[in-house]
Amino acid sequence: MAPSDSSPKRWKQQLREAGLRVTKPRLAVLGLLTKAQGPLSHSEVVDDLSTEGWDRATLFRNLNDLAAAGLLRRFDVGDHVWRFEVIHPTDSELNHAHFVCVDCGDVRCIDGVELRAPAGERGILRGPVEIQVRGTCEACT
Repeated sequence: MAPSDSSPKRWKQQLREAGLRVTKPRLAVLGLLTKAQGPLSHSEVVDDLSTEGWDRATLFRNLNDLAAAGLLRRFDVGDHVWRFEVIHPTDSELNHAHFVCVDCGDVRCIDGVELRAPAGERGILRGPVEIQVRGTCEACT
């Protein structure tokens, strides 16, 4: 089960259901990623939560634990930087896409993308599929 709303009460329930202890760093990470406009790297999470006093290693472990439990998606857009985002119940591995700015490196989610195998084709869409659209964002044009 994945975080579906911004309710700390709901996050606590989902952490317990995933077999994870409810901790302040985990709740803070879920809160931050739920509010984010796109996926965040470990460094961005550290920057955003630096006032809370948690070290880089604690946040990294929590990001990976949440991803392993199926509450976060972890991926790389080709720049060797892991990014993390909340998985919503309406998400599908086959229908989730990202826009990557080739100038500034910003990564944003693209809603409403659907990828289907052509009729009669077998074995094309097996397992998770990542869709990336690359171009120049509005801020860089």
